[in-house]
Amino acid sequence: MTTRVWILAAVAAAGLGSMAVAAAQAPAAPKVVTVDKVRDTLYVLKGGGGNTALFLTAKGAVLVDTKLPGWGQPLLDAVRTVTDKPVTMVINTHAHYDHTNGQVEFPASVEVVAHENTKRYMQEANPVYALQSGPQPNIFTANGGRGMASRTFRDTLTINSGADRIDLHHFGRAHTGGDTYVVFPALGVMHVGDTFPTRDLPIMDINNGGSGVAFADTLTKAAAVPGVTTIINGHNAVTMTPADVKTYASFIREFVSTVQAAKRAGRSVDDVVATWKTPAAYAGYNAPQPARVKADAEVIFGETK
Repeated sequence: MTTRVWILAAVAAAGLGSMAVAAAQAPAAPKVVTVDKVRDTLYVLKGGGGNTALFLTAKGAVLVDTKLPGWGQPLLDAVRTVTDKPVTMVINTHAHYDHTNGQVEFPASVEVVAHENTKRYMQEANPVYALQSGPQPNIFTANGGRGMASRTFRDTLTINSGADRIDLHHFGRAHTGGDTYVVFPALGVMHVGDTFPTRDLPIMDINNGGSGVAFADTLTKAAAVPGVTTIINGHNAVTMTPADVKTYASFIREFVSTVQAAKRAGRSVDDVVATWKTPAAYAGYNAPQPARVKADAEVIFGETK
């Protein structure tokens, strides 16, 4: 190597090293939680995982879901921009980390309510099917049990009364085996969690009790809850309606029927991935990701005799 080439190489290496150091020293991106008003006493807090509902009651603030690890304090900070009332209760729609892990940063006095299966999945820390692999660290155990569900139910549970009333429903397996539908009757609003995350194929998490075959029936029951006019989704940017839930149930039912027909015809999961497209009837739905189509088809194949 000539002296000139060696010098240029050294300068380039030094430049790359400087950039690496600068990148390592760059501040982390701020954790921003945005707040949208749904009703006078109900808000949706977005960013950092699943959509969080904030419900203001006479006794304090109730949160539905608490986002990713490390987002607990930013979430609490966002709550403070809306109310001075303390957070007294958290309700989890299901066990996944992007809906539960923020609550380990909450005061130990906060009551955590979830379906009995959700509590079990939180204790087991099972990987999300086709999204995570291998044993997962248990953030609740690592934090001395803080954030773990302390109150559970099986089918239904009513919390508070009058304008502060909250109804919890479990209609069966779907996204997980512990999905909870959170209804605010006085406001006509229901949080459906990731049983309807957005207009796309959902995760059918068999590692945590989920089902493809039962999914649409569960959604259909949720869509029939009386008095509901507005739906808070797991991840969608705007609210929807019970009619949207019914359409989503039909979308999933059609996908399941197509996958089952493929299996019975002797075709493979890969055949489904290669041929399935979002039907034209579902305008505005996202184009399918091959990995999601494959994972969901695998679940349905396994459930179909």
